[in-house]
Amino acid sequence: MKLNRLRTFMMGAATAAMTMASGAGSASAVEIEYWQYFFEARVDAMDKLIENFEAANPDITVKMTHFPYDSYRTKVAAAIPAGQGPDVVQLFYGWLNDYVEAELIQPLPADTFPPEKIEEEFFPMVKAMRMGDSYWALPTAVRSLALFYNERMFEEAGIENPPANLDEFVEAAKKLTKKDGAGNLTAVGITTGMTAQDHHWIREVLIRQFGGEPYLDDYKKVNYNNEAGLKAFGFYNDLQAKHGVTKAAFMDEPQAAFKAGRAGMHIDGSFRIGALESVRGLKWGVAELPAGPDGTRSNYSSYWVNAITSKAEGEKFDAAVKFMEYLTSDEAMQIWLETVGELPAKPSAAMTDENVNHPVYGPFIKGLEYAKTTVFANESAQRQTMVDMMQRIELQGQALEESVSQAAGEEQKILDEYYQK
Repeated sequence: MKLNRLRTFMMGAATAAMTMASGAGSASAVEIEYWQYFFEARVDAMDKLIENFEAANPDITVKMTHFPYDSYRTKVAAAIPAGQGPDVVQLFYGWLNDYVEAELIQPLPADTFPPEKIEEEFFPMVKAMRMGDSYWALPTAVRSLALFYNERMFEEAGIENPPANLDEFVEAAKKLTKKDGAGNLTAVGITTGMTAQDHHWIREVLIRQFGGEPYLDDYKKVNYNNEAGLKAFGFYNDLQAKHGVTKAAFMDEPQAAFKAGRAGMHIDGSFRIGALESVRGLKWGVAELPAGPDGTRSNYSSYWVNAITSKAEGEKFDAAVKFMEYLTSDEAMQIWLETVGELPAKPSAAMTDENVNHPVYGPFIKGLEYAKTTVFANESAQRQTMVDMMQRIELQGQALEESVSQAAGEEQKILDEYYQK
């Protein structure tokens, strides 16, 4: 009888101890949410990073949620003020002002992310993420543009090397263009589409290569309604209107035409690498963007950043800071490069001999050396002025000079309204 009571007591004590231990474990564990828009390679990369982070931090769980790009900003804007959604959020660098004004994110703690250390370790373009004495967000990767080319189409057309300058670029596009008996395009020499990367190519590459500067006063004043700007927009418009080597919205999206083997050349960001590598039967190469008439090289660089939301408090904030530290490590940047194709945001990770001389990554990394990052007041609205400008020329027959002048006026109004707040 006494023995049974002793056994019962011991079993109860053991159960209580296990319950207390379980309670202590759950009290010390914390789960944070990470949100990004859906792009398959980016989701795959983040899966790997989360797995590595959780292995090194067993007391932290990271739950990833992703949404289609078109609805992503709306979802974020609705969730955080309601105390829901992400603790760490991904956003385009051009959206920073909007996120800060809406109080969706909070400054990174200076003791973990000292501004002077950030500016010593990262590419200079990240300075756009600094406001006053604080950084509000940081990238894992940065992106530049390069020229993708279809190796089979190049071989068929007898083109031995990718074009080194804009003249060679036009001549190559002519040789690569294919038409049926009725004169309809069946393959374009070069893809075009202002809703893709072309508005960046014109702003930071073509305008500069024709001797201009797209903006003045730290991107507060439009400066392309002039001779250099007209030459740049004229060159772009002539690809379709004069040379007939492309058509806007051919196969709906530029990248779709290239993936389908229906485009000889395609200008895009390094983020496209992962998607192209999964296309069976497509043989492609990468080259630096063609130089301008006088040999000037230019490029556009952009990036997505991660930030800690205003929702993150207490132990969730501490966990979010740890996660941000890992996302900005050299290890995370190399994984992102190999999975997505976007370039490490630190020279220490990007400028290794292996990466610089890589046949695919190399041209993008070299492009970072002469790339510019546009500082947007409202990236979506500014992009739309360029889209509307080219549509007026193509669909309404408006003169190039008039359409460029109208676009410059509309974009300047966007900048004035923002900076005069």
